[in-house]
Amino acid sequence: MRSSNSGPTGDDPLNQGSGPVSILRQPGAVWATAGASVVAFMGIGLVDPILPSIAKGLEATPSQVSLLFTSYFLITAVAMLVTGFVSSRIGGKKTLLAGLALVVVFAALSGTSGSVGELVGFRAGWGLGNALFVSTSLAVIVGAAAGGSAAAILLYESALGLGMACGPLLGAVLGDASWRYPFFGTAALMAIGFLAITAFLKEQPRPARKTSLLDPVKALGHGGLASAAASAFFYNYAFFTILAFTPFVLNMSPYRSGAVFFAWGVLLAVFSVLVAPRLQKRFGSLKVLGGSLLLLAVDLVVLGYGNHTAAVVGTIVSGAFIGLNNTVYTELALGVSDAPRPVASAGYNFVRWFAAAAAPFLAPKIEEWTNIHIPFVVAAVAAVVGAGIVGVRRASLRHEAEELEPRHRTEDGVAVFAN
Repeated sequence: MRSSNSGPTGDDPLNQGSGPVSILRQPGAVWATAGASVVAFMGIGLVDPILPSIAKGLEATPSQVSLLFTSYFLITAVAMLVTGFVSSRIGGKKTLLAGLALVVVFAALSGTSGSVGELVGFRAGWGLGNALFVSTSLAVIVGAAAGGSAAAILLYESALGLGMACGPLLGAVLGDASWRYPFFGTAALMAIGFLAITAFLKEQPRPARKTSLLDPVKALGHGGLASAAASAFFYNYAFFTILAFTPFVLNMSPYRSGAVFFAWGVLLAVFSVLVAPRLQKRFGSLKVLGGSLLLLAVDLVVLGYGNHTAAVVGTIVSGAFIGLNNTVYTELALGVSDAPRPVASAGYNFVRWFAAAAAPFLAPKIEEWTNIHIPFVVAAVAAVVGAGIVGVRRASLRHEAEELEPRHRTEDGVAVFAN
């Protein structure tokens, strides 16, 4: 198990002994990277409000359109084995710019798609670019930030929450005119981010040790990390059933669907950044995680069997549980093994993103085979299984959960991306 280098965290889970937190007084490089991070995270939920419009415009079924998520996250999962390899060799700035360039190209191409097959393929290229950018951005922000790493981490998590909240809103506003416009809008915003990072960000120091492609897989040989990854796999299936399948169930206009997922994203951000640390301090990480997973399962059943109003409320409320889970899983993944944090995080994400790829494809298929309620039942069962793994494997997770080092630290200049 990893020993703490910085001592107990005390009352402030973000306190890393780096002095007072100053989130607003940051150099231009930090704001440029954080701004691009917001847009990168927006890309995850961007298509939510326009999924029905895409299906109609391209004459595709819900299961075909859901492949937009599957291709995106399948490539993201595999890319987790590559990002550390790349960034440890060419440096953080070049990795960021390469990721941004890929997003600009493939987001723009997505808007020109003439078939759902083309769109799915372009989203895969987008996923590779997003993986390169997001997996490196935290290390770059920490390396360039003023006021210590605590301020940088808070800024990064705020960017994550803002992006997850605003993605559906942007998709709704632009998608109301045409489902193609959100893709062109994202390409334009990321191009601005590319120029800003080129102008303001200096090259970051490269890590002393280069990461191999197999290091993340080898790290999964640790029982605690494997347990955290397995539990997160089932949790992510539940998470992305909500994100990718619910828009078809709600069957609302892009504006209304965007408003629902904006509220969902706001709750996700608030509970991830503000509520989770307080609950962890009072109840402990494992109890918070297990309880949140079980409550998410209940919420999924209500979402699946309730009326339309209950489905809307259930979708929004799920953001609170997802925010809690994201934070606790991240901490467990970073503190549970002796592997360097970037390597452990890459192995953990390699496992869990496969569920994010599977759920958008399987949920509509399950509906076709059964009825509209069963996909949510399957997702609820997945959440319960995730909670069960935490309970059964609590001995291998408890020490790290009780004595976690400060959250989201980086090691050797390589990003830790787990949210």
